[in-house]
Amino acid sequence: MKRFEDLFQELEHKVHQQDPMSGTVQAVNAGTHEIGKKILEEAGEVWMAASHETRERTAEEISQLLYHIQVMMLACDLSLEDVYRHL
Repeated sequence: MKRFEDLFQELEHKVHQQDPMSGTVQAVNAGTHEIGKKILEEAGEVWMAASHETRERTAEEISQLLYHIQVMMLACDLSLEDVYRHL
């Protein structure tokens, strides 16, 4: 099982390596506008899952939202500490 920090480190490494086959690299290179659209889509799916589906499905949708949030962080050159300062 991955933790939030572990996932961020893994994604950060992928972006640093710039593997053109990586979906994460492609997303970061597509830019904040495209990532933002994906975040909005995933947020809606979290809402719908929480309202109409199982806990398991809701957890799955939340995990996807967290992934896209981390992709946005990488696209904006934000670290976990940059965000944690505001929690």
